[in-house]
Amino acid sequence: MSFLKRRTTLLALGAVALAGLAGQATAQQVVTLRLHQMLPPQATIPARALVPWAQKVEAESGGRIKVQLFHAMQLGGAPPQLFDQARDGVVDFTWTVLGYTPGRFNKSEVFELPFMSGSAEESSRAFQEYVDKYAADEFKDVKLIAVHTHGPGLFHTKTPVTGLESLRGMKVRGGSRVINNMLTKLGATPVGMPVPAVTDALSKGTIDGTTIPWEVTPSLKVTELVKNHTTFAGRQGLYTQTFAFSMNKASYEKLPPDLKKVIDANSGIETAAMFGRAMDEGDKAGRAIAEKAGNNIVALDTAETQRWRRTAATVETDWVNEMKGKNVDGAKLVSEARALIAKYQR
Repeated sequence: MSFLKRRTTLLALGAVALAGLAGQATAQQVVTLRLHQMLPPQATIPARALVPWAQKVEAESGGRIKVQLFHAMQLGGAPPQLFDQARDGVVDFTWTVLGYTPGRFNKSEVFELPFMSGSAEESSRAFQEYVDKYAADEFKDVKLIAVHTHGPGLFHTKTPVTGLESLRGMKVRGGSRVINNMLTKLGATPVGMPVPAVTDALSKGTIDGTTIPWEVTPSLKVTELVKNHTTFAGRQGLYTQTFAFSMNKASYEKLPPDLKKVIDANSGIETAAMFGRAMDEGDKAGRAIAEKAGNNIVALDTAETQRWRRTAATVETDWVNEMKGKNVDGAKLVSEARALIAKYQR
């Protein structure tokens, strides 16, 4: 072989080797992804779900995915804008309440109907399967990591709610249009606002009470601001709110295949269940704080709970009729949601 040919061959081999090294370097690079959410870091979902999820992803990626968390809207905007922040690539991930954007997640609203859900883990499994089967189109603009619910919703009020009559005229915060419709049917005056605003609204007297699960009461100081809490008989809570943990599609597509697999392995029904479990654990902790403080916990009996069920039943009828106007079989969705909840009940 001539000197020129040997030199050309060596240069070609060197180029191949360098390309391989460059490819390896790219494959091994650390990717930092930003996660934005609305609550303080000590709240249930950040502390018990988002942080553990981020740590699990980092460990399973061999440290090549770093998830940087930004709490309490640190990166700007308002809670109703969070889903679009993920969609538009303002950040890489967001966690938010679906009900903060009314009219957008219509088929997902079925899990907010009165007395639909109980345990957050069970309901979150059911909700994830429901979305995968019947409402995936509502999340087509993002890479959906998981959806989930909280546990049984209840009242936290300045004066005791011991029956339907005591709720009448009371200004009560609701977290979605379905919940606010329910409050109206029950005789309250609904005041819509994202959950981070509850502390200030209770402090200033803008509202007389709020509907939230136990888990978020400590981070919002609710058990300090009100001394009365009303629970309902049976497995199901008064209502449930729904949540989405979403990723920007482009952020996902930019990842190398092995890192996509890490994200995929930490998405779906088991992740939904993990978030639901965190909510259930948070409910126990939140109630324990209220009990230790000596707050008044009103437990409505079965007969009184049935009165509430009958009064709130028209919320479901309204929703089914509204869905019919959108060419959606709401009755079928209610039936399917209930069947899935029953499937996962233990």
